Amino acid sequence: MPLPLFSGKVAAGFPSPADDYVEKNLDLNELLVQKPAATFFVRAQGESMLGAGIHPNDILVVDRSLEAVPGKIVICALNGELTVKRLAQDKGQWQLKAENPAYANIVIYDELDMVIWGVVTNVIHAV
Repeated sequence: MPLPLFSGKVAAGFPSPADDYVEKNLDLNELLVQKPAATFFVRAQGESMLGAGIHPNDILVVDRSLEAVPGKIVICALNGELTVKRLAQDKGQWQLKAENPAYANIVIYDELDMVIWGVVTNVIHAV
């Protein structure tokens, strides 16, 4: 459902009445979803990705068509359970890195049952 998008920026100080008009309608699907057939949403749980701006109950927009490369945040199934972590490679060793020092990184080894479901493209975060 398209909603109004006001032109101009929101000031952190005093509002400007001159900027108070609608520029166009904005459909969040157009903004957040590049490939609808390859996109799904999932709700975040836990605090291991706080440093990446992912909080408990945030909604993650995930694109299955994007390549999971080092540095990207991915959704993985590890031994049948979903997790969200940053994909990394250090000295040839693949890892799923937490963005919170209170959580351990996960080293990926051959015997681990892991499937990457997709790359996180956006986070919908309530304030």
